[in-house]
Amino acid sequence: MKGRLIFLGTGGSVGVPMIGCSCAVCCSKEAVNQRSRPSILIQYAHRQFLVDAGPDFRQQALRHGITHLDGLLLTHAHHDHTAGLDDLRPIYYRRETPLPILLSADTARDIQQRYYYLFQAGANPYFVARLSLQILPHQEGEVLFEGLPIQYVTYIQGGMAVNGFRLGKVAYLSDIRDFSPSIYSYLKDLDVLIVSALKYTISPMHFSVDEAIDFANQVQAEQVYFTHLSHELDYEQTNAYLPANMRLAYDGLEIEFEVP
Repeated sequence: MKGRLIFLGTGGSVGVPMIGCSCAVCCSKEAVNQRSRPSILIQYAHRQFLVDAGPDFRQQALRHGITHLDGLLLTHAHHDHTAGLDDLRPIYYRRETPLPILLSADTARDIQQRYYYLFQAGANPYFVARLSLQILPHQEGEVLFEGLPIQYVTYIQGGMAVNGFRLGKVAYLSDIRDFSPSIYSYLKDLDVLIVSALKYTISPMHFSVDEAIDFANQVQAEQVYFTHLSHELDYEQTNAYLPANMRLAYDGLEIEFEVP
């Protein structure tokens, strides 16, 4: 069965253009160089799943006509991946049941503290629990999430645990920095690998472009898309530097993938 994946946002934590910057990419009029915070939408078996809800979710939802969701997957608790939880209210208030969220125990503890009012149950209808958390049971494995067969792995970014997700022949690994070599066993036989590559220069929190290329070469996916991109990366210039099967993603890019 085929699924569809839409890149809602492909920028780093501050987005592109960046506030106060007058570099060539930030001043570019090209749509491929204008990047909202990172998120993807998965459409599979007549259902829709959001991966990460950052501070630009409202604009992304309006742009792509997202009026309902069947579930949300969170990679980790950083602000650029979770700040849109409050903007999900128009979606989960219309649901008869709470919106399911797939996430790690670490991520759950963080968002329950920051968004405590979304999880409180009580007499006031505005504080009825609207979100249902499904905790990943291990560091890696496979789960069935609202009918979606998901493989997941855990890696580390700046001391924080982050989850990467695989659905069929496509894998999404954002904010990757430190990882176990065992990760490659979960990434065999991919049609599409999506991995973050912040900039050309080395970063303590993200792969550089060259590090992402090396990682992708180890995975040997047929097609690779880089996301979580900073204003250092011009779309056309960077693509000219990349191997033929690797390209920068851009906001609004849609791809199809196979789920065996």
